[in-house]
Amino acid sequence: MNASTFTHRRRVTTGLLLALALPGAAWAQAYPAKPITFVVPFAAGSATDQLARALGQSVTTDTKQAVVVDNKAGASGMLAAQNVAKSAPDGYTVLITTNTTHAANEHLYKKLSYDPVKDFAPVTALGKGSQVMVVSVNSPYKTVGDVLAKAKAEPGKLAFGSGSSSSRVAGELFKQMAGVELLHVPYKSNPLAITDLLGGQIDLMITDTSTGVPQVKGGKLRALGVSTMQRTPLLPDVPTIDEAGVKGYDMGYWFAAYVPAGTPAPVVQKLRELLVKGTASESAKTFFANSGSVPFTTTPEGLAKFQAGETEKWGRVIKAAGIEAE
Repeated sequence: MNASTFTHRRRVTTGLLLALALPGAAWAQAYPAKPITFVVPFAAGSATDQLARALGQSVTTDTKQAVVVDNKAGASGMLAAQNVAKSAPDGYTVLITTNTTHAANEHLYKKLSYDPVKDFAPVTALGKGSQVMVVSVNSPYKTVGDVLAKAKAEPGKLAFGSGSSSSRVAGELFKQMAGVELLHVPYKSNPLAITDLLGGQIDLMITDTSTGVPQVKGGKLRALGVSTMQRTPLLPDVPTIDEAGVKGYDMGYWFAAYVPAGTPAPVVQKLRELLVKGTASESAKTFFANSGSVPFTTTPEGLAKFQAGETEKWGRVIKAAGIEAE
């Protein structure tokens, strides 16, 4: 072997070793090089869907790569979570989700098709929001007090719908704290429950503000109470459920982004940068303003810590509400 051949081979070997040593960095430098899919656990029109589409617009603007929003509603978010957990860990399949899949479900179901911790790499939290108790505009109930009076007079007569764990637990917590009995009717998503609420198949529900407020402002639903301790600027005249008589009642929700476990850290970091920037984009600002929610971002490590605390909190609430795992 002559000197030039040896030198050439040494350079090739060195290059290969560097490529093997820095696969994540190399991927991150090129990422994203093709369209990204945002998988959403709820139906089109839900709050999570609206946020995913707003963030997708920002990511596309920044990277010139298309973002496809894939709604996989059903099974309280488990279908979407399982789909992402089993996807390639390359940053091109992202779960835009809520506390439903990553804090509440493990307390609501005896067996999950995914592990909310081991199967995912956290990217960043995205936002926080409140919910609102709503009834049809044709309903006889004008206040939370009216609902309580009816529920106490006829236990189990009133039916409440829910299309997410946040909505379900909000209703169950209301029952537990108010000392009333309501019939629970599950749906694949909150917009579907709204349809039955408008049609009179159920009596009430506690839904995210981005789903409920447009129906309230459109004159189709009546808002009775806000689920957090602060009123929402979207409905400044609507009292909190705490103010309306169920003292201490407080149940909000949050959004976050996850990718499959094993996704290279540099890719996760690049995706995080795109999403955090996206929460400040005009499309996201419009979403937050219209939904009454607020941006809330973290580091990947910060999201992992926040998720752990929230999982423990939701477990306490679910246990206190007397909900048995299905």
